[in-house]
Amino acid sequence: MFTKILVPVDLAHAEKMDKAVRVASSLAQTYGAALCFVGVSSDAPTSVAHTPDEFAQKLSAFAADKGAAYGIAAVSEAVIVNDPAVELNHALDKTIDGVGADLVVMATHLPGVSDYIWAGHGAHVAAHSKASVFLVRD
Repeated sequence: MFTKILVPVDLAHAEKMDKAVRVASSLAQTYGAALCFVGVSSDAPTSVAHTPDEFAQKLSAFAADKGAAYGIAAVSEAVIVNDPAVELNHALDKTIDGVGADLVVMATHLPGVSDYIWAGHGAHVAAHSKASVFLVRD
């Protein structure tokens, strides 16, 4: 049913990703799908990484760790943009198409007042992607 599952990851909040990673890993095991963890960052130093190469290495290590933990094939895709806060949705849309994902599993939060005015990232991806989207609330 699914062949490529994409999981957006915020390495600054990786500890909040457990439930979404478990769901994505379970689906990957069930369908024999490949799992791709995608992270979006800027080329400026952040709390996660000082350089784009360091960010890519940390994301790759995250993917390798999760792949080994769940016994699945997992790769990573580091996307570098000028301003992740502004460009995140576009970067995710482009990466979903670029890697050929047919399912996106995203961690999300309970909706708040602002979510009724501005769509969250999960809502944007669900509205604009050709892929199926599974939003996982922690």
